[in-house]
Amino acid sequence: MPDQTPRFNQPLSGLEVPRFAGIATFMRLPHVPLNKARDLDIGFVGVPFDGGTTNRPGPRHAPRQMRDMSAFIRKVNPATRIEPYDLVNVADLGDCPVNPADVKDSLKRIERFFSRLVAKHIRPISAGGDHLVSYPILKALGRERPLGMVHFDAHTDLFEGYFGGFRLTHGTPFRRAIEDGVLDPKRVVQIGIRGSMYDYDDRDYAASVGVRIIDIEEFARLGVEATMKIAREVVGAGPTYVSFDIDGLDPAYAPGTGTPEIGGFTNREAMFMLRQLDGLDIVGADVVEVSPPFDPSGLTALNGVTLMWELLCVMAKKIAAGR
Repeated sequence: MPDQTPRFNQPLSGLEVPRFAGIATFMRLPHVPLNKARDLDIGFVGVPFDGGTTNRPGPRHAPRQMRDMSAFIRKVNPATRIEPYDLVNVADLGDCPVNPADVKDSLKRIERFFSRLVAKHIRPISAGGDHLVSYPILKALGRERPLGMVHFDAHTDLFEGYFGGFRLTHGTPFRRAIEDGVLDPKRVVQIGIRGSMYDYDDRDYAASVGVRIIDIEEFARLGVEATMKIAREVVGAGPTYVSFDIDGLDPAYAPGTGTPEIGGFTNREAMFMLRQLDGLDIVGADVVEVSPPFDPSGLTALNGVTLMWELLCVMAKKIAAGR
């Protein structure tokens, strides 16, 4: 009789242990500390840091709530027919170390942690945290070669600085990453940008370095498929990072975030866009800015982990195809 033991880690089934029970991990997968991780393809990571927030704090609490809400996610994607846990080995690697009292120290800790993932050839899917956490992750993943990026957000996060030149906030990560040479601006596309602004500093910078911005008005004219055709053309076949700020969604779907802007994506549009990343060389991804204090119901967190699940599916398919 053939061995029926699964080849890779499998989520705890809700048919065995009810989904309201058990220890919370991302997608009910095994928790594997990074120092014990072996033969993993993808690792879920929490980054509980919001020291870069400039208005409403709270994303430091997101990884815990997002793990809890991920119990709603089952193992088969019926729309794409992808069963990721049969294609790749995945685990919850726990939370990245941070220092809530020191921004610069936190960024160093995050970069070191993700550098260890790179050394183990594990592709991360992270739950922030505010958007500043993307900066040290990009430094770790883009150290050997600059990355492209598909970025879903209401804001560009390309500002020079805040409050008299403070250059490390959730509004500046991608400008810092471009300056450091870990993000190739000509392979960056930002989708869903909208809302009132202080000035045009970020837009002018984007134009000067070649970042492609698809604001929400252009997205509305183009629709999902044409938008993602442009996105795929911008990033091409090279290594690519995907960053999804939950405030890219309309606040009707994601009220639990620090800087909501009306007029955003529906959660359905977001799912459809992520599915059209199929085939790209995604080396890492994050979902950030979920803020549980502003949505105790968990709706925003559920949207966030569902987007992480869709990212897992496209990444798993690509990795498996390249074996």
